[in-house]
Amino acid sequence: MRRLLSASLLFAVSLSSLLAAVDHGVPKDIAALNAKTVWVNPPKPGQLPTGVTHHTFPSKAFARDVGYCIYLPPGYASEPARRYPVIYNLHGAGGNELHSFTDVKALHDGIVAGRWPAMIMVLPNGGKNTFYKNSADGKYPAETLIIRELLPHIDATYRTIASRSGRAIEGFSMGGRGATRLAIKYPELFCSLHNQAGNVMHLLDLYDPAKPTSYPNDYLGSDRANFVANDVYALIKQNAAALKSGLRIAITCGTLDDGHLPTVRDFHAALLATGVDHTYLEVEGLNHEHDKLVTMYRTTWFDYHAESFRRLAK
Repeated sequence: MRRLLSASLLFAVSLSSLLAAVDHGVPKDIAALNAKTVWVNPPKPGQLPTGVTHHTFPSKAFARDVGYCIYLPPGYASEPARRYPVIYNLHGAGGNELHSFTDVKALHDGIVAGRWPAMIMVLPNGGKNTFYKNSADGKYPAETLIIRELLPHIDATYRTIASRSGRAIEGFSMGGRGATRLAIKYPELFCSLHNQAGNVMHLLDLYDPAKPTSYPNDYLGSDRANFVANDVYALIKQNAAALKSGLRIAITCGTLDDGHLPTVRDFHAALLATGVDHTYLEVEGLNHEHDKLVTMYRTTWFDYHAESFRRLAK
């Protein structure tokens, strides 16, 4: 069973639930965990699904090679003149480029069955707990990695539709959180966003230079302007016109996902208040369960992105 909420229900969240959402999944030492990131993770034999290969690209921002996986649909090699839309799928906390294979398998099966047109999917390595933001100390320029380096690399290396009309971004948990912020911050780069149980934090409410060792101050630093530039709610207001005219947004979360649902509802409410059209779904009885969620909706899971690409196809 699934549940859609009206705006009148969105603010019925207790203070304890909201605080739980703020604290959920935030490690006590971000720097120590990010320092353990392995940036290239070669897959084991037989680990990769059909159509997926593992690669690296040189990151100037990190001064090292960084791994990614890419799914190329059937026919890619045999149709050299054809270009394809791309879905960027961001992993959750603690993950790497070897992620979201359940999603890839569902996409491949749907393309083969004719449910969706052929699409590429990219699975980047975004670091263990970067939340896809640039750290103030410059050690973890994760946003730069994705936006300024990976996207151009993919467009230069593969036959993509190298424009907003051919790019979607999504992710689960930390990946949904990162995908949301990047799409809202750079609506000129993406036509479709799917936030899958990703917290949408009120960063400005957490700004406190008197707590330099507490997240997110330990990651974003003491300059409030850095918080403004990374706060999705501030970015919604700043980019409202572009969001209304060019970015389609889908949001999915389980009703039992107490660590993420409160801020997901806040994000939904902020879009409603700003007049940004979007699709919102709460899945009854679901906790923070990625594979279960994808499996439940595997035959319709990529309908939203496919429709976004179709609307902008020339």
